[in-house]
Amino acid sequence: MSDATSAADELLDIVDEDDRIVGQAPRGEAYARRLRHRCVFIQARDADGRIFVHRRTPTKLVFPSMYDMFVGGVVGAGESYDAAALREAEEELGVSGLPHPVPLFKFLYDGGDGHSWWSSVYEVRCEIPVSPQVEEVAWHGFLSDAELERRLTEWPWVPDGLAAYERLRSYRTEGGRPAPR
Repeated sequence: MSDATSAADELLDIVDEDDRIVGQAPRGEAYARRLRHRCVFIQARDADGRIFVHRRTPTKLVFPSMYDMFVGGVVGAGESYDAAALREAEEELGVSGLPHPVPLFKFLYDGGDGHSWWSSVYEVRCEIPVSPQVEEVAWHGFLSDAELERRLTEWPWVPDGLAAYERLRSYRTEGGRPAPR
């Protein structure tokens, strides 16, 4: 989306606790009324295996100016998780021709404040130069796993990204078994 107004107007599928579609609403309304919807999280690594990390712009509808170790966003109405993952990864990284992100697992994010969304976590290798959207990304870099771990206590991170990252670490240490809901 090119600006906050058009992002707020984007139509989303509203889902229940079992990820079944129960209606539709514009993104702004879904956020304001805390309606459960769908999101994708894609961990992008460069050719050296470093993780793409960025700071969100201050104009983002949720979690403005916070850091994230995933690219991604909402799944549009009628869109599949897989299609959204590729679209969001290419949009946020500012590239085209990415390989399809590999789906890893899904979980129900609960922010504890009434915000909740079904979250599908992916990974993708991005070996081409990135040019992130200036409307979405205020700063970016590729960090090693060790550097990312060090920054976890120093930078303000988006809470849903942290939840996805913790589940991804568990997923990898448990041999690729899906993270619990």
